[in-house]
Amino acid sequence: MSTPTAPTLAVVLAAGGGSRFGGPHHKLLAPLNGERVAQTAIRHALDARIGPVVVVTGAADLTEVLAAVGGHDHPDGAPAERPRPIHNARWADGQATSLQLAVADARRLGVKAVVVGLADQPFVDPVAWRRVAASASPIAVATYGGARRNPVRLHRSVWPLLPTAGDEGARSVTRLHPELVEEVPCPGSPADIDTLEDLASWQNRS
Repeated sequence: MSTPTAPTLAVVLAAGGGSRFGGPHHKLLAPLNGERVAQTAIRHALDARIGPVVVVTGAADLTEVLAAVGGHDHPDGAPAERPRPIHNARWADGQATSLQLAVADARRLGVKAVVVGLADQPFVDPVAWRRVAASASPIAVATYGGARRNPVRLHRSVWPLLPTAGDEGARSVTRLHPELVEEVPCPGSPADIDTLEDLASWQNRS
Protein backbone atom coordinates (compact mmCIF):
# COMPACT_ATOMS: atom_id res chain seq x y z
CA MET A 1 0.00 0.00 0.00
CA SER A 2 1.23 3.49 -0.84
CA THR A 3 2.28 5.86 1.91
CA PRO A 4 -0.61 8.28 2.55
CA THR A 5 -0.02 11.86 1.50
CA ALA A 6 -2.61 13.12 4.01
CA PRO A 7 -5.20 11.62 6.38
CA THR A 8 -8.03 12.94 4.20
CA LEU A 9 -8.79 12.82 0.48
CA ALA A 10 -11.03 15.51 -1.01
CA VAL A 11 -13.27 14.13 -3.77
CA VAL A 12 -15.20 16.19 -6.32
CA LEU A 13 -17.75 14.10 -8.23
CA ALA A 14 -18.04 15.40 -11.79
CA ALA A 15 -19.10 12.41 -13.86
CA GLY A 16 -22.85 12.77 -14.43
CA GLY A 17 -24.55 13.49 -17.73
CA GLY A 18 -26.35 16.67 -16.60
CA SER A 19 -29.36 15.79 -18.75
CA ARG A 20 -31.64 18.42 -17.17
CA PHE A 21 -29.44 21.35 -18.17
CA GLY A 22 -30.60 21.73 -21.77
CA GLY A 23 -27.82 24.09 -22.80
CA PRO A 24 -25.40 23.96 -25.74
CA HIS A 25 -22.75 22.28 -23.58
CA HIS A 26 -22.50 20.30 -20.37
CA LYS A 27 -23.54 22.23 -17.27
CA LEU A 28 -20.12 21.81 -15.65
CA LEU A 29 -18.61 23.77 -18.54
CA ALA A 30 -21.10 26.64 -18.28
CA PRO A 31 -19.54 30.07 -17.58
CA LEU A 32 -20.18 31.57 -14.16
CA ASN A 33 -18.36 34.54 -12.61
CA GLY A 34 -15.46 34.30 -15.03
CA GLU A 35 -14.92 30.57 -14.55
CA ARG A 36 -16.62 27.33 -15.47
CA VAL A 37 -19.06 25.87 -12.95
CA ALA A 38 -16.84 22.87 -12.23
CA GLN A 39 -13.74 25.04 -12.04
CA THR A 40 -15.15 27.03 -9.13
CA ALA A 41 -16.25 23.92 -7.25
CA ILE A 42 -12.86 22.26 -7.67
CA ARG A 43 -11.02 25.46 -6.74
CA HIS A 44 -12.93 25.66 -3.47
CA ALA A 45 -11.99 22.07 -2.65
CA LEU A 46 -8.35 22.94 -3.32
CA ASP A 47 -8.50 26.10 -1.21
CA ALA A 48 -9.82 24.10 1.74
CA ARG A 49 -6.39 22.42 2.00
CA ILE A 50 -7.70 19.30 3.71
CA GLY A 51 -5.62 16.97 1.56
CA PRO A 52 -5.08 15.97 -2.05
CA VAL A 53 -8.01 16.52 -4.41
CA VAL A 54 -9.31 13.98 -6.92
CA VAL A 55 -11.97 14.73 -9.51
CA VAL A 56 -14.05 11.83 -10.78
CA THR A 57 -14.87 12.62 -14.42
CA GLY A 58 -17.25 10.98 -16.85
CA ALA A 59 -19.66 12.47 -19.38
CA ALA A 60 -18.02 15.88 -19.78
CA ASP A 61 -14.51 16.54 -21.05
CA LEU A 62 -12.99 18.52 -18.19
CA THR A 63 -9.47 18.68 -19.62
CA GLU A 64 -9.48 22.48 -19.97
CA VAL A 65 -11.13 22.96 -16.57
CA LEU A 66 -8.53 20.82 -14.83
CA ALA A 67 -5.73 22.62 -16.64
CA ALA A 68 -7.11 25.99 -15.53
CA VAL A 69 -7.47 24.90 -11.92
CA GLY A 70 -4.01 23.35 -12.05
CA GLY A 71 -2.51 26.80 -12.42
CA HIS A 72 -4.45 28.15 -9.44
CA ASP A 73 -2.84 29.79 -6.40
CA HIS A 74 -4.39 29.80 -2.94
CA PRO A 75 -5.68 33.16 -1.63
CA ASP A 76 -2.42 33.62 0.31
CA GLY A 77 -0.42 33.24 -2.91
CA ALA A 78 0.87 29.72 -2.27
CA PRO A 79 0.58 27.43 -5.31
CA ALA A 80 -2.23 24.91 -5.06
CA GLU A 81 -1.66 21.21 -5.62
CA ARG A 82 -2.98 20.05 -8.98
CA PRO A 83 -6.23 18.06 -8.78
CA ARG A 84 -5.93 14.50 -10.04
CA PRO A 85 -8.61 13.16 -12.41
CA ILE A 86 -10.06 9.67 -12.23
CA HIS A 87 -12.23 8.73 -15.20
CA ASN A 88 -15.40 6.74 -14.56
CA ALA A 89 -16.20 4.79 -17.71
CA ARG A 90 -19.42 3.62 -16.00
CA TRP A 91 -20.69 7.10 -15.18
CA ALA A 92 -24.09 6.36 -16.77
CA ASP A 93 -24.67 3.64 -14.15
CA GLY A 94 -25.07 6.24 -11.43
CA GLN A 95 -23.22 8.24 -8.79
CA ALA A 96 -22.45 5.18 -6.67
CA THR A 97 -19.93 3.99 -9.26
CA SER A 98 -18.06 7.30 -9.03
CA LEU A 99 -17.98 7.16 -5.26
CA GLN A 100 -16.67 3.60 -5.36
CA LEU A 101 -13.82 4.69 -7.64
CA ALA A 102 -12.92 7.45 -5.19
CA VAL A 103 -13.01 5.05 -2.25
CA ALA A 104 -10.79 2.59 -4.13
CA ASP A 105 -8.29 5.40 -4.67
CA ALA A 106 -8.50 6.34 -0.99
CA ARG A 107 -7.75 2.75 -0.01
CA ARG A 108 -4.75 2.74 -2.32
CA LEU A 109 -3.43 5.91 -0.69
CA GLY A 110 -4.14 4.64 2.80
CA VAL A 111 -6.07 7.72 3.91
CA LYS A 112 -8.43 7.65 6.87
CA ALA A 113 -11.39 9.48 5.32
CA VAL A 114 -12.80 11.04 2.18
CA VAL A 115 -14.71 14.30 2.00
CA VAL A 116 -17.04 14.29 -0.99
CA GLY A 117 -18.57 17.23 -2.83
CA LEU A 118 -20.20 17.80 -6.21
CA ALA A 119 -18.84 19.73 -9.18
CA ASP A 120 -22.23 21.33 -9.88
CA GLN A 121 -22.28 23.04 -6.46
CA PRO A 122 -19.88 25.95 -7.02
CA PHE A 123 -20.97 27.98 -3.99
CA VAL A 124 -19.88 25.50 -1.31
CA ASP A 125 -17.30 27.50 0.61
CA PRO A 126 -13.81 26.15 1.40
CA VAL A 127 -14.72 26.65 5.07
CA ALA A 128 -17.47 24.04 4.64
CA TRP A 129 -14.93 21.53 3.35
CA ARG A 130 -12.67 22.23 6.32
CA ARG A 131 -15.40 22.05 8.94
CA VAL A 132 -16.70 18.74 7.65
CA ALA A 133 -13.17 17.32 7.34
CA ALA A 134 -12.46 18.24 10.99
CA SER A 135 -15.27 16.04 12.32
CA ALA A 136 -14.35 12.91 14.28
CA SER A 137 -17.68 11.25 13.49
CA PRO A 138 -17.83 8.24 11.13
CA ILE A 139 -20.06 10.35 8.87
CA ALA A 140 -20.23 14.14 8.87
CA VAL A 141 -22.73 16.05 6.75
CA ALA A 142 -22.67 19.77 6.00
CA THR A 143 -25.89 21.60 6.82
CA TYR A 144 -27.16 24.93 5.53
CA GLY A 145 -30.01 26.41 7.50
CA GLY A 146 -30.57 22.97 9.04
CA ALA A 147 -30.80 21.12 5.69
CA ARG A 148 -28.29 18.37 4.95
CA ARG A 149 -26.26 18.79 1.79
CA ASN A 150 -22.64 18.44 0.66
CA PRO A 151 -19.80 17.99 1.37
CA VAL A 152 -19.92 14.74 3.33
CA ARG A 153 -17.07 13.14 5.27
CA LEU A 154 -16.88 9.35 5.24
CA HIS A 155 -14.45 7.62 7.58
CA ARG A 156 -12.95 4.42 6.21
CA SER A 157 -14.96 2.40 8.75
CA VAL A 158 -18.16 3.16 6.78
CA TRP A 159 -16.82 2.60 3.26
CA PRO A 160 -18.06 -1.01 3.19
CA LEU A 161 -21.59 0.31 3.78
CA LEU A 162 -21.65 2.48 0.66
CA PRO A 163 -23.81 1.41 -2.30
CA THR A 164 -22.09 -0.09 -5.31
CA ALA A 165 -24.83 0.72 -7.84
CA GLY A 166 -27.49 3.34 -8.43
CA ASP A 167 -27.58 7.11 -8.25
CA GLU A 168 -27.24 7.52 -4.49
CA GLY A 169 -23.92 8.08 -2.81
CA ALA A 170 -23.85 8.28 0.96
CA ARG A 171 -27.51 9.25 1.45
CA SER A 172 -28.70 5.69 1.89
CA VAL A 173 -26.08 5.10 4.59
CA THR A 174 -27.04 8.25 6.49
CA ARG A 175 -30.69 7.15 6.45
CA LEU A 176 -29.95 3.63 7.65
CA HIS A 177 -27.34 4.61 10.25
CA PRO A 178 -28.35 7.96 11.80
CA GLU A 179 -26.33 7.12 14.91
CA LEU A 180 -23.14 7.49 12.86
CA VAL A 181 -23.94 10.97 11.55
CA GLU A 182 -22.85 14.38 12.80
CA GLU A 183 -24.40 17.47 11.26
CA VAL A 184 -21.94 20.31 10.70
CA PRO A 185 -23.37 23.84 10.18
CA CYS A 186 -21.56 25.51 7.28
CA PRO A 187 -21.37 28.86 5.46
CA GLY A 188 -21.91 29.29 1.75
CA SER A 189 -24.68 27.87 -0.39
CA PRO A 190 -25.33 24.27 -1.45
CA ALA A 191 -27.24 25.42 -4.54
CA ASP A 192 -26.53 23.27 -7.57
CA ILE A 193 -26.58 24.22 -11.23
CA ASP A 194 -28.99 21.73 -12.78
CA THR A 195 -30.85 23.81 -15.37
CA LEU A 196 -30.34 26.87 -17.57
CA GLU A 197 -32.70 28.69 -15.22
CA ASP A 198 -30.45 27.88 -12.26
CA LEU A 199 -27.47 29.25 -14.14
CA ALA A 200 -29.28 32.42 -15.21
CA SER A 201 -30.47 33.05 -11.66
CA TRP A 202 -26.93 32.99 -10.27
CA GLN A 203 -25.53 34.98 -13.19
CA ASN A 204 -28.10 37.68 -12.51
CA ARG A 205 -27.15 37.79 -8.83
CA SER A 206 -23.53 38.22 -9.80
